[in-house]
Amino acid sequence: MLALRSKAFVRSSPAAARRWASTAAEKDRYKVLVVGAGSGGLTVANQIYNRFKSAGKALNQGDIAILDAAEYHYYQPGWTLVGAGLKQKDETRRRLDSLIPPHLAHIPEYVKTFEPKSSSVTTTSGRTIGYENLVVATGLQINWSSIPGLEKALADPSSGVSSIYSYNTCDKAWRDIDALRSGKAIFTQPAGVIKCAGAPQKIMWMAWDRYQKTNRGDTVSIDFYTGMPSMFSVKKYSDALNELRKERGVGGFFQHNLVKVNPDAHKATFKTPDGEVEADYTLLHVSPPMGPLEVVKNSPIADQAGWVSVDQATLRHTNPEYGNVWAIGDCSSLPTSKTAAAITGQAPVLTENLFSVVDTGKVAGASYDGYTSCPLLTGYGKLMLAEFKYGLEPKESFSNVLGDQAVPRSAFYYLKKDFFPWVYWNYMIKGNWFGSKGFVRPTFGQ
Repeated sequence: MLALRSKAFVRSSPAAARRWASTAAEKDRYKVLVVGAGSGGLTVANQIYNRFKSAGKALNQGDIAILDAAEYHYYQPGWTLVGAGLKQKDETRRRLDSLIPPHLAHIPEYVKTFEPKSSSVTTTSGRTIGYENLVVATGLQINWSSIPGLEKALADPSSGVSSIYSYNTCDKAWRDIDALRSGKAIFTQPAGVIKCAGAPQKIMWMAWDRYQKTNRGDTVSIDFYTGMPSMFSVKKYSDALNELRKERGVGGFFQHNLVKVNPDAHKATFKTPDGEVEADYTLLHVSPPMGPLEVVKNSPIADQAGWVSVDQATLRHTNPEYGNVWAIGDCSSLPTSKTAAAITGQAPVLTENLFSVVDTGKVAGASYDGYTSCPLLTGYGKLMLAEFKYGLEPKESFSNVLGDQAVPRSAFYYLKKDFFPWVYWNYMIKGNWFGSKGFVRPTFGQ
């Protein structure tokens, strides 16, 4: 009874809740430590708590901790909508501390080192924190400085250079696109791994449609320069997008990787298999190169490429000595597209396997098939919903009802524009949204 009263007091008194949260965040060891409070971290932390509770084995308040010093949490898929003039950028962020529920401890620090042999991490303040299970959800790193001239161009309001890959610059993309009356617009995609590999052309298609609808289609030319060999990694959608490109008169320059920006001369330099080439631009939208965070890359839990090395089915670390280490999302070595949709497929699997290891000593029958999704905006009111799994094989949720998902449809557009942001803030990061499974937590055989 006393415990019940004390929990009720914490719920009813904000001051008591703050004091309790502060105490919980000062512990030396946690049953589950989640490093990173992005889409993956918040989603899986809540799902883990909910899973133990649903099994009648509820963890105590503060047994799960989230380690992240960020002031804000961002809904990054919304930055394309900001760049297209459909949303204000302040709609895409909320204070992180407002999103962490009282039953989870919040440690407002960043990780400095991973010490898997001692089941601990050290923080940037020098604090050592132990864990029974570690979930790494740190995300990835955007390498703005690897392209000479880019940071200078992004900081200049009149440069015509922008990017939807940053909260600070996504609204500049809309201002630049909307202001352009004539000239040459170039949209780039880097070679290698990036988050949401469809985003570089989503914003391009929206710009194209904007110019058509405002009678600028004949005065603005659009080119797509990509370091990749095709429009998209999945052949079915790539073929459809390439046909769309040809129909719309958009230039396609493949295996052209942006390596330099000269904002004063309005020139972009691209590396190709045949050497470097220069292109003039009036507007340049850049999707920057990305890679693993240095703190992960230089740690014992990383693979040779710098990602957290996990089993692609179970999301458990591949080194048996680190069997209490897990990873989710962009920081992981999972060979699938790095998207928020992928989190919805990964989180229930990681949760079930972690719960089973704690409960029985072995992983459950939960297996991730690589499901991910890329809602490819093709214009105002139209969207191609690419869904696929490992092996770049389509895995479509709506094809039996709405038909081929390589065909842009209005219904998909409103999912992206309205439903996905709503479900993200209200359900996904609270652990109550499971992607293609909707609001029902998937069950797995043993």
